[in-house]
Amino acid sequence: MKTLHTWTVTLFGILSTVFLTTEASAQPPPSVKATHVVLVHGAWADGSSWSEVIQRLQAAGLQVTSVQNPLTSLADSVAATRRALAVQKGPTVLVAHSWGGTVISEVGTDPKVTALVYVAARAPDAGEDFVALSQKYPTTPVRAGVQEREGFTTISEDPFLKYFANGVSREKAKILYAVQQPAAASLFAEKTTAAAWHSKPSWYAVSKQDQTIAPDLQRFLAHRMNASTVELEAGHLSLVSHPQDIAKLILAAAGHRK
Repeated sequence: MKTLHTWTVTLFGILSTVFLTTEASAQPPPSVKATHVVLVHGAWADGSSWSEVIQRLQAAGLQVTSVQNPLTSLADSVAATRRALAVQKGPTVLVAHSWGGTVISEVGTDPKVTALVYVAARAPDAGEDFVALSQKYPTTPVRAGVQEREGFTTISEDPFLKYFANGVSREKAKILYAVQQPAAASLFAEKTTAAAWHSKPSWYAVSKQDQTIAPDLQRFLAHRMNASTVELEAGHLSLVSHPQDIAKLILAAAGHRK
């Protein structure tokens, strides 16, 4: 009986150690205070979509770069973001909106990156078929407005204003429509080779009124990456309609907590 008791105690100790180790590894590492931020826009937009967020981050003392994402291929977009990241002179938070989340999931493994922030964004796992994943969630209204010409997609005006830019004033929405950048039709099915959110602390802003990426898909992605998450009463373009909230989230990821 003594031998059985000793074996039982030993086994319990081993299992406890394994369990505790597993629990600890599931927690993201603490964020490092960052001095730089790189912003990556998504499909059907350009770098100016971050304007009001940039203003707030600069006022907080951060150096900010907004990537002009070419949207021609994942490789091209990754290369543009790597170039922007290479010139940063200190620890950097990498931030993305919408399809741009695919880019930062790939680029975010760079040792200069201290944290990732996803704003109503894709966050694919390495090699994941994100189109198949998104099909498990309700089809959003904006898809009916996507039109393709010569291998590139845009959103026609009425669906852009009504669904893509819902929650944004019509005046601002029309400006965003005017600077809309075509996205390669092949872009959305491309797969990453890495998923930086496995190893970097992550933050996620869910848009509760999003009609471009289903809010429940956003919640799934945020939960899967164990992200610090906020939910906003916003449409897809929360970086335009709620710049203060998005800036606050980025500042938290940069370790600038008040």
